Amino acid sequence: MEFLQTINNIFWGWLVAGLLLGTGIFFAFRLSFPQIRYFPQLFNALTNNKKSVDKKGVSGFGALCAALSSQVGTGSLVGVATALASGGPGAIFWMWMTAILGMGISFSEAILAILFRESNGDGTYRGGPAYYISRGLNCKPLAIAFSISMIIGMGFFYAMVQGNSVILATKGVIDVHPSLIGFVLVALVSVIIFGGVKRISDFASFFVPFLSVGYICLSLFIISTNVEKLPEILALIIKQAFNFDSAAGGAAGYTIYMAFRYGVARGLFSNDAGNGTTPSMHATAIVNHPVTQGFTAMFGTFFTTIIVCSCTAFTILLTGSLSSGKTGVELTQFAFNLGVGDWGKHVVFIAMVLFGFKSIIADIYYGEVNLRWIIDNKVITQLYRLLCCSLVIICGMIPVATIWELVDFAAAMLIIFNVPALLLLSKYVIFALRDYVQQKKSGIKDPKWDYETDVKTRVMSKQIKELS
Repeated sequence: MEFLQTINNIFWGWLVAGLLLGTGIFFAFRLSFPQIRYFPQLFNALTNNKKSVDKKGVSGFGALCAALSSQVGTGSLVGVATALASGGPGAIFWMWMTAILGMGISFSEAILAILFRESNGDGTYRGGPAYYISRGLNCKPLAIAFSISMIIGMGFFYAMVQGNSVILATKGVIDVHPSLIGFVLVALVSVIIFGGVKRISDFASFFVPFLSVGYICLSLFIISTNVEKLPEILALIIKQAFNFDSAAGGAAGYTIYMAFRYGVARGLFSNDAGNGTTPSMHATAIVNHPVTQGFTAMFGTFFTTIIVCSCTAFTILLTGSLSSGKTGVELTQFAFNLGVGDWGKHVVFIAMVLFGFKSIIADIYYGEVNLRWIIDNKVITQLYRLLCCSLVIICGMIPVATIWELVDFAAAMLIIFNVPALLLLSKYVIFALRDYVQQKKSGIKDPKWDYETDVKTRVMSKQIKELS
């Protein structure tokens, strides 16, 4: 455990966190700040992509909701609480920075996922980093390394932390053995994951908007009742984000290092920008143009961290719950309990169970997609699903700190393998964006992409024309 903590402190101290934010800055300038230039189109893409171009496939909106199944979950309720408890109020600032810069990364990941995806043969598609690394870079060793990290990291560790949070939230309101909660949770999860990607998308499209709006509304109510403290809290977040003096960080001794380390790590856990998870969902979208799904992916990052995570953070800080000494879902429950009374913890319990439930489904699917890239065998896929489910059953009996260390290590590996590929494949993102912009300028209201032609061939022919 101590060895893992040491490794994670090295990774998330500045190395991986710096790589992630540096990549965000690269894409911001390389793509001329798409998160600002195309911000209004993020909402238009949601409306335009509600239905799949192919009725058998997954719509852009469905793919977003399925991706949000992983994004809006434990990271939004528990990740924020652990970031505050470990890094102080300043961690929220770095979570925001991760999201703002991460929007450009998510945009690029979604486009590459669609450009280099593969057909399942039944009207649906699968894709993600393993696919765009192997097909775009022709680097199979890197793709294998990423896939193994995803198979273990998402299917095992991420799913376990989601399950652990659900179990702790349940124990906060019901006195029942953790393994029993795990069995019930896995039984419900199995119904969805054994139904395939279309069932995952349909389930997420129904539940995600409803759950998210309900949680946000309750948070805004608590914030509105303490709105006079909001300027003070905002000033505290900014101040603590750049605090070099541990003595000035309060009893916990928060510093800029701790705020940065936990803010970026938990920010990534909430929005998944750069770790290569959500591209697996966005690759399933049947849309006219890859760029429109890129807009949808940016919205997912913005919505998850800037809106949902901020709601959790302000609720905790405005109610003064941070000084309670609690962490994780217990801190979030305590904050809502102070904000709206005893029934507040029951609301968080319901939200955590449902958010965690759908997050487990998404995490297992991410691992499965990468397993199928290495070896596409139905029996092995089914065994993998069963193994992931069995780990969810026992995760309630594992110390939460241990699971979070495993999650941080897994996230670091995913970024180290995925981000270099994003940088090397950025020319395809630029090509797709220019194609979209040119069609828009020529008066085409709904740009269409030529999926019949390989993008590498198109980029190569364009480069030859420019040279001649």
